[in-house]
Amino acid sequence: MALKLSIITITRNSERYLRETIESVISQDYPDFEYILVDGESTDGTLDIIKGYAAGDGRVRWISEPDRGIADAMNKGIRLATGDVVAHIHSDDLYLPDVFSSVAGIFRENPRARWVTGRLRYIDGEGRVLYDTTLKTSYAFRSLFKRNIIGHPATFIRRDVFAEAGLFDTALRYAMDYDLWLRISSRYEPLAVNDLFAKFRQHRDSLSSREILKAIDEEFAVKKRYREISGRLPLYGAWFVREKNRLLIRLGLHNSFKRLRQKMVS
Repeated sequence: MALKLSIITITRNSERYLRETIESVISQDYPDFEYILVDGESTDGTLDIIKGYAAGDGRVRWISEPDRGIADAMNKGIRLATGDVVAHIHSDDLYLPDVFSSVAGIFRENPRARWVTGRLRYIDGEGRVLYDTTLKTSYAFRSLFKRNIIGHPATFIRRDVFAEAGLFDTALRYAMDYDLWLRISSRYEPLAVNDLFAKFRQHRDSLSSREILKAIDEEFAVKKRYREISGRLPLYGAWFVREKNRLLIRLGLHNSFKRLRQKMVS
């Protein structure tokens, strides 16, 4: 029996890059998937784009209604999903070709795997390659606690895992994915695959780029939730990393440091 994938994209006034995102989904060579677009009542041309694709492709489903933020919108997509495996691709990111068939094959070959994560290619607003992420030595809870090394667009999760670990925390604005990774990894270590799965677009209009200091602070607040599992010493280390990153951002060196780190481990 084929493994069905549920791919979710949340949108709100996303017309700039949305066509590229949708094309990267519906052009995949793997046929057994559904594509769910959750719109937050866009006022630009986003809905026209979505309706156009839905009219021509029965795999495309959509809703448009008010939501309570990114986490709430992503949770709506999960609740609508009917596939065996769920993944989110944001409205400015892209899947690389043949990823769905690769992911389905990985799950078939590893039936005990509960979630799979791959590597990301960072691109700028014009699609130019910035750098590729590298595979880490460990993706266990303690490694993830040190640093968020899982790329959301390159992560695929069995749908029944959400029933165990819960959905995205709607009280969080920036680190809802990281919080979920820690919750899931406390139960199951992800299967990390040394393949590029998706392109992550880094540009000034993205929420994480506009409000990066707030995102760093919220990520540290999330880590404090797991102090009983991690212990005090790792939490002190997390505080030091937060302060280092805040300093690099204020000096305008954060992205340069990330690229240097990638080169050193590649």
